[in-house]
Amino acid sequence: MSIEERLNFTFKSQTLLDEALSHPSLSSEIRPAPPDNQRLEYLGDAVVELVISTYLYRRFPEFQEGVLTKLRASVVSKPALAAAARTIDLGSALFMSNGESGSGGRHRDSNLADALEAILGAIYLDSGLEAAKEVALQLLSNQLEILNPQKAQGNAKGQLQEILQQLNPEAPVYEVISEEGPPHDRTFVCEVTWKGKHLGQGSGPSKKSAEAQAAQAALNAPTWKS
Repeated sequence: MSIEERLNFTFKSQTLLDEALSHPSLSSEIRPAPPDNQRLEYLGDAVVELVISTYLYRRFPEFQEGVLTKLRASVVSKPALAAAARTIDLGSALFMSNGESGSGGRHRDSNLADALEAILGAIYLDSGLEAAKEVALQLLSNQLEILNPQKAQGNAKGQLQEILQQLNPEAPVYEVISEEGPPHDRTFVCEVTWKGKHLGQGSGPSKKSAEAQAAQAALNAPTWKS
């Protein structure tokens, strides 16, 4: 099966595909050296960040920048991109020097991740952002499926409860103290108290996110110690 069949995408420009698959090590064996994939990797890095940022923005409207940034980092990291590249056996399609190949270059995370980004950059140049988006989301579907926003948040509520229960079995209480904005764009403000004492306050587009922000505020300023 060709690399285009594995990608479920057909290039209009074979030159772009060849460049995306060309590792810089070729310059040690071929003169003049063919264009390598570093420039396309640079472009593809921006493409995949935009695609995943947009996807996360739409999928998780209740989370703020910090959580979305952590989620994106888990999807576009070198190991995650390399894992996606392995699902289509991208390493076998790369053009590289005998030395690089012999030293395990076809299986190296950095080579696979860079080549995957280069391919997405090439698809963007070849057929536009929408085509690159379709291929990117298809390749990264496994990584997107297992995303855990609570883990990215650091589970502030769980951390706060664990700390407080070491002092007293009484659980913290979360209360929404205000709601503002139209139904489609609400902002909730939540307060967390413990044993009648104010610990923190947070806001967000949902009760859940406001509670998490309140818990984080309490962790940042542990007034229960005073």
